[in-house]
Amino acid sequence: MAGVPAEFDVLLTAGAEQDLEAIYDYICEFDAVASANAVLDALMAVVEGLSHAPERGSYPQELLGLGIKEYRQRFFKPYRVIYRVAGSQVIIHLIADGRRDMGTLLARRLLGV
Repeated sequence: MAGVPAEFDVLLTAGAEQDLEAIYDYICEFDAVASANAVLDALMAVVEGLSHAPERGSYPQELLGLGIKEYRQRFFKPYRVIYRVAGSQVIIHLIADGRRDMGTLLARRLLGV
């Protein structure tokens, strides 16, 4: 496809990096280090996989209801990786447990509400 990069650079915002650390720390505290490592590896595989065809991600329903199609998501259940594509970059904005109040979380992190 003309004008579409074959591979995208994937960047994590400071907030997304903090999200990964918090998820890891939580699992270490309430489960086991081995479980935390497995979840972190799986989430990083999702993140790294976005370098190829990030447009395959779905739109978060909470944002779609507001008419916002700038952000997409990929899943490693129950976790959601929220990102946007900007040129040849994929910018990860949020990595969170999808069982949280995602509407409020997305509004705070992405919309500054």
